[in-house]
Amino acid sequence: MDNKENTTQTNEPSRRKFVWGMGILSAFAAVGSITGISFWRKKKPVANKKQTVKMLTQDGRLVEVDVSKISGKMKKVTNTEMQHWIKK
Repeated sequence: MDNKENTTQTNEPSRRKFVWGMGILSAFAAVGSITGISFWRKKKPVANKKQTVKMLTQDGRLVEVDVSKISGKMKKVTNTEMQHWIKK
């Protein structure tokens, strides 16, 4: 009988470590599934995009223009200026 008590006492700390380890692992899995983070999937590289700005042409079309093509001075246009500027 003494042998059984000794073996259970020596196994008990390792069982507790196992249970704690599984609890921590499941907590990481739960947080990962909630936030959408994948730990094993490789991330796709982000394509280098040129910086563009959407601008309105004089005939009323919306176009994208590269930032390097625009001069440094910009000002906001009022609604009345825009209404008189667009050609219909």
